[in-house]
Amino acid sequence: MAVTVDDHRDATRTRDGVRIGIPPENRRQHAVKLFWTGLWLFYLSAPVLDLVRGGHSAGARTLGVLGLAAFAAAYLILALRAGPRVFLGRVLVTLGVLAALAAVLSLALGREWLVLFVYVAISSGAALPGEYSRWTVPAATALLTATALLVPDGDHYLVGLLLPALMGGFAMVGVQAMLRTTMQLREARATVAQLAANEERLRMARDLHDLLGHSLSLITLKSELAGRMLPDHPDRAARQVADIEQVCRQALVDVREAVSGYRRPTLPGELAGARTALTAAGVTADLPTDAPGDLPEETESALAWSLREAVTNVVRHSGAKRCTVTLEACQTLAGPVMELTVRDDGAGGPGNQGNGLTGLTERLEAVGGSLAAGPAGKTGFRLCARVPLGSSS
Repeated sequence: MAVTVDDHRDATRTRDGVRIGIPPENRRQHAVKLFWTGLWLFYLSAPVLDLVRGGHSAGARTLGVLGLAAFAAAYLILALRAGPRVFLGRVLVTLGVLAALAAVLSLALGREWLVLFVYVAISSGAALPGEYSRWTVPAATALLTATALLVPDGDHYLVGLLLPALMGGFAMVGVQAMLRTTMQLREARATVAQLAANEERLRMARDLHDLLGHSLSLITLKSELAGRMLPDHPDRAARQVADIEQVCRQALVDVREAVSGYRRPTLPGELAGARTALTAAGVTADLPTDAPGDLPEETESALAWSLREAVTNVVRHSGAKRCTVTLEACQTLAGPVMELTVRDDGAGGPGNQGNGLTGLTERLEAVGGSLAAGPAGKTGFRLCARVPLGSSS
């Protein structure tokens, strides 16, 4: 599962390839975003018509054309560069230029140019973080009001421009907050997916260790037995070889099922396997004749893995002559539990807690259980796994 946190960059991708709130990266994205952003310049038709029909002098028209072109260019630059990474100083300078152009052009050319302040308010809401835009939007609106009161008949336009400036500006503040939240959620989802992949790899490692460790230990024992029997007892050696073949086939099935995520070992099956492994190792097996049949699936699976790991350690590490397994329900202060105990009379278990016991501890903790393993008196080793019966989660 190749999921990375960089996938959040696609959080707001549209069918046309435009990523809202993220700067374009190629010419096509630049062109598409420029088109959609440029559509809003349609509302500059009032200043354009005023230049054509307003009866201004040639100097005033030149000022208007140059000022309007500079305003549109600054607005497009600000809109196209808007994204999750804000260069605050550049944005504030650009907004200051927009506000200054709007004020100068409105005072010089008349009330039709007051619409430029709506662009100032909206662009400040779109380009700045919320902690800044909540102040710049009202500031742009206040500057609009002050300028309108200085422009002849500007108060007649003020009523129609105040609401678009305020509502448009704060609407863009909301849009920016939504985009940031979407990106954060995308990052969180990617992180969760990565954690799930890590957990699945950990599960696979535990399963393969438990499966192959047990099976390979049994194969090694039976191979040694077959080798010792081969010169004098070929029939008995042939039976051991047949057992090795059966163990290999079953191990292959178990690995395939573990990889597929479907395998859940059962206590009856593991008790039978433990008896076979201990007998092949020359260890006297004292095992329960049956297992409880009403255990939750997760509880039984955790106990079955515990039995497998414990018996594998007895066979591989202990050199024991006898192994005793008990399985009984107990009442503790925390409630009823099912307790599995595996005790041997050998030289002791592993010198330290290896991968097997570590993975087993994680399995038991996943179902609310616990593991205790250590020397049992002067000789032997004892492993005790407890799983609560009140819940399977």
